[in-house]
Amino acid sequence: MSAVLEIKGLNKAFGGIRVADEINLSLHAGRVLGLIGPNGAGKTSLFNLVCGVVKPDSGEVFLDGAPLAGLKTFERARLGLARTWQNIRLFPSLSVLDNVLIGANDYPGTKLTNVLFRPGMVRAAAYRNLEKAHGILARCGLSDTHDKLVSDLPYGRQKLVGVARALMSDAKCLLLDEPMAGVEGHSYAAIQAVVREVAASGIAVGVVEHNVAFVRDLCDEGVFMFSGKILARGAVADLISDRQLTELYFGT
Repeated sequence: MSAVLEIKGLNKAFGGIRVADEINLSLHAGRVLGLIGPNGAGKTSLFNLVCGVVKPDSGEVFLDGAPLAGLKTFERARLGLARTWQNIRLFPSLSVLDNVLIGANDYPGTKLTNVLFRPGMVRAAAYRNLEKAHGILARCGLSDTHDKLVSDLPYGRQKLVGVARALMSDAKCLLLDEPMAGVEGHSYAAIQAVVREVAASGIAVGVVEHNVAFVRDLCDEGVFMFSGKILARGAVADLISDRQLTELYFGT
């Protein structure tokens, strides 16, 4: 099975601290990979390296076989690499619908020449994106919030809006950075259901998460990271039952 996202020999150090140490990893269509490990293990740093937020010291990242070296973050997103953030990074003064629409890759109205000379094309694209955004909001159980300011939503539902915005980009690979942090109740179950549905649709999903139960119940495979290294990989249940790994994770 060919990889949607492939990471080969990725290295990064900040001074004497290595946040990525010869990382080799693949994400496959229709499968969910969970990254677990203590704070400072390098999990979020790996996402930052993959998405182009941070430049690696060495190594390569491929999306559908195409190298991503030299591409900016938005260029990687347009190729089908989407992510969410620990701190959400929504626009609090905009509505839920507008926050989701921002995630669209296909909007010719960003060019003045299209607005002036191809208004029909711009209107058609805007209508398509509007329909698509409403569909994604329904998929995430957020239809009733489309006209609300995102800042008026509970934190768990704001997390769902972040996932919805990422889905708006037609991602081939979706990276979720601590989607369950601060989430409980209905939003917990909703995010879990959406991630399952996303993977079932053929998208490759990577999840960084400290909620071990969430990762165990959701992920097809797990990777345990510590000090920028991958120490073990396999079924999440096996990783969290390994005494040596749990001591590294939770302390002795």
